[in-house]
Amino acid sequence: MPAVSKGDGMRGLAVFISDIRNCKSKEAEVKRINKELANIRSKFKGDKALDGYSKKKYVCKLLFIFLLGHDIDFGHMEAVNLLSSNKYTEKQIGYLFISVLVNSNSDLIRLINNGIKNDLASRNPTFMNLALHCIAFASEIPRILVAGDTMDSVKQSAALCLLRLNRTSPDLVPMGEWTARVVHLLNDQHLGVVTAATSLITTLAQKSPDDFKTSISLAVARLSRIVTSASIDLQDYTYYFVAAPWLSVKLLRLLQCYPPPEDAALRSRLTECLETILNKAQEPPKSKKVQHSNAKNAVLFEAISLIIHHDSEPTLLVRACNQLGQFLQHRETNLRYLALESMCTLASSEFSHEAVKTHIETVINALKTERDVSVRQRAVDLLYAMCDRSNAKQIVAEMLSYLETADYSIREEIVLKVAILAEKYAVDYTWYVDTILNLIRIAGDYVSEEVWYRVIQIVINRDDVQGYAAKTVFEALQAPACHENLVKVGGYILGEFGNLIAGDSRSSPLVQFNLLHSKFHLCSVPTRALLLSAYIKFINLFPEVKATIQEVLRSDSQLRNADVELQQRAVEYLRLSCIASTDILATVLEEMPPFPERESSILAKLKRKKGPGNLPDIDDARRNVNGNTEHSEKTETTNKVTLVRTASAYLLNLNSTPTAGASLLVDVFSDSSTLASVEVSDENFPRFVCKNNGVIFENQLLQIGLKSEYRQNLGRMYVFYGNKTSTQFLSFSSSVTCNDTLKNHILSTSSVDPIIEGGAQVQQILNIECVSDFTDAPVLNVQFRYGGTLQNIAVKLPVMLNKFFQPTEMTSQDFFQRWKQLGAPQQEVQKIFKAKHPMDTEVTKAKILGFGVALLDRVDPNPENFVGAGVIHSKNTQVGCLLRLEPNTQAQMYRLTLRTSRDSVSQRLCDLLSEQF
Repeated sequence: MPAVSKGDGMRGLAVFISDIRNCKSKEAEVKRINKELANIRSKFKGDKALDGYSKKKYVCKLLFIFLLGHDIDFGHMEAVNLLSSNKYTEKQIGYLFISVLVNSNSDLIRLINNGIKNDLASRNPTFMNLALHCIAFASEIPRILVAGDTMDSVKQSAALCLLRLNRTSPDLVPMGEWTARVVHLLNDQHLGVVTAATSLITTLAQKSPDDFKTSISLAVARLSRIVTSASIDLQDYTYYFVAAPWLSVKLLRLLQCYPPPEDAALRSRLTECLETILNKAQEPPKSKKVQHSNAKNAVLFEAISLIIHHDSEPTLLVRACNQLGQFLQHRETNLRYLALESMCTLASSEFSHEAVKTHIETVINALKTERDVSVRQRAVDLLYAMCDRSNAKQIVAEMLSYLETADYSIREEIVLKVAILAEKYAVDYTWYVDTILNLIRIAGDYVSEEVWYRVIQIVINRDDVQGYAAKTVFEALQAPACHENLVKVGGYILGEFGNLIAGDSRSSPLVQFNLLHSKFHLCSVPTRALLLSAYIKFINLFPEVKATIQEVLRSDSQLRNADVELQQRAVEYLRLSCIASTDILATVLEEMPPFPERESSILAKLKRKKGPGNLPDIDDARRNVNGNTEHSEKTETTNKVTLVRTASAYLLNLNSTPTAGASLLVDVFSDSSTLASVEVSDENFPRFVCKNNGVIFENQLLQIGLKSEYRQNLGRMYVFYGNKTSTQFLSFSSSVTCNDTLKNHILSTSSVDPIIEGGAQVQQILNIECVSDFTDAPVLNVQFRYGGTLQNIAVKLPVMLNKFFQPTEMTSQDFFQRWKQLGAPQQEVQKIFKAKHPMDTEVTKAKILGFGVALLDRVDPNPENFVGAGVIHSKNTQVGCLLRLEPNTQAQMYRLTLRTSRDSVSQRLCDLLSEQF
């Protein structure tokens, strides 16, 4: 790059920047900027031609003003003229200006393209690199990249330019004969070219792996030359005694796009490379500096990732596991974290699972002594992944021990994992019952409904454990303080199987009833409802306590209970016990039949919590070379745990009508994926185009209100759920669904309380980001139980493109100048439509302001017309918008015209706004 002479210092620019920094207020800054803009505009419009230095200086000032957040609507032509300069500094500023301020729809794009083509066609590498950094078309770049006479520095820029284009606009990158030639850049003598080309080939291979299969042999050959070379052989690319670490990492990532090589010689050579990397990791460090260990470990971990990806070399897998085991006690926290994370993946391989298990004591010690919570969480993940029948009891015991002091942020996840492991590897189901009850005792607040539902299902399905479960839960309930989840389990199990322990005087029917009823007043309404169902079960099982239970049901606290559900149960159960004969009671209240075997909802819940792809495989099956599964031993059908994407949520509905032969304690399994499709409510959607607050949905049960605020490309929406009834909403949940174009726009949603009391209101917060322009709106899905019936509601959320407007004030001259610049046919959308509402001037003004643009007074020659301007902010770009609304009161018609720099935006805004008048 040419040196910059002292004459290129641009003293005027330095003085201007100094003046801006010395401004004491925002008003002073705006005043100084307006003064400078007026001066620059007069210089550009003056009769005297400006030399290249003056143009460069003034264009630099405009660029600085734009970076301060002010709009720039002139100076573009002067910047384009700088592209034809033969001075590097002037050409550089011209390219910088058009890169930042000129979009692809500009009227100047043809002149810019000509300037770029001229620089690409020149043999000056400096000018070619400037053009590549500001490329506007993709067809020329592949030719430059694979041309034999292109300089190395230009090849690097061309490869990185193609990579950037492929990531941002993949449709612009032509796939042709150059794709076969670009692979051979892996053999280039210049390692900078190889590094850039490897990044490009990796990205392309992920999309079209078959087109770049030939890169495997070249990548292995290049990797072999690097790992076998001494650091002095690659002096220019040696980083703290590590030869070309960045290129090595990129080559290893490229090889992870493909399965193991089929050619035996090539496969052997790759194995030698990986063994060499593992051997070098064992060598004493050549430097004590952290940069040396970072570079060395970066290559090592990428090599281990490739070994895990191929999963075909037992020796390498075991060696990788042993190497990672050494890092488990390393003083560097990041290394311990990465080692635990990689070993989680190794634990799923049939070749390395046993090797991972040898480090169980080290992992348990890390769980107890590690200071960093993220490392402790990875240790829990690894214990979960390495668990099998031989060590299940030890691992579950250690997890339960750690649970008492675990961080609150990971307790729920540990509870789910303990529940899954206890069920998965339970040979003796008495151990399973003890484990789950202990789990509830230690961390009852974090035991979800799925866990205790699953316990009840398993106990009911297994005759051999029912008596033990009744005895154990009876003893657990005798503690002075019991968690409510334990009361639920106790009420259910004793209501079904209390007769199995009634022979002991210490657990007689009356003692069981008094024990349960002593917890009644401390429980929530759903638990009290379950206990009432257990009481009516007791009347069937133990006629001797019938009178005692009837007195409880007959009490004012039950028959006149403020909660409709409890009152109804008390009345119906009391009446049933009075009028029904013994035979009828025995039929109606008979024991629960076995549940059909279903997939575990606990595992599905854990997968939802961890996210797709983040949950280790704990099945007895370990993956073999071909990716299939081979069971090390047969497991009982009733003990099978299957990983599923769509969870079957186990819901105990105590209100449901019993099926033939069933009891009042009924289990209803609800799968969200099998629910009938719900019609999306959008009748109030248009009302929110020009306002941010109001009621979006309301029926006789629920009211949903919204309050929104937006700033540039970010927004926050407060959703209020109001229970209009006097009865609780149970199992209340909400989720937001989006199509593929919107999936990145909803950043996060806050959680909602699963129970909404009668007459209460709860709030949920949605954080929104406009990534790019969009048309569709997200849908809010709400589910809850009311009176035993599952309610499903879907509402279209008013997240629209105009919400991300930033109003822009403009003078009449600036407006019409910009209006002419946006004169291309595809940039304008016009619509003539009949007025749907009275044509009131003040209402129209309010709607235009509510739409998000600035209302510009005295801009249009016709004072009856409305003119507005604004900029839509998204994460990727900004789109300026000008609108003009022309009312015709005699014909009761409107003509709406919108001009933006993007045709899809113009059409969408026109459709939204035209529906408001």
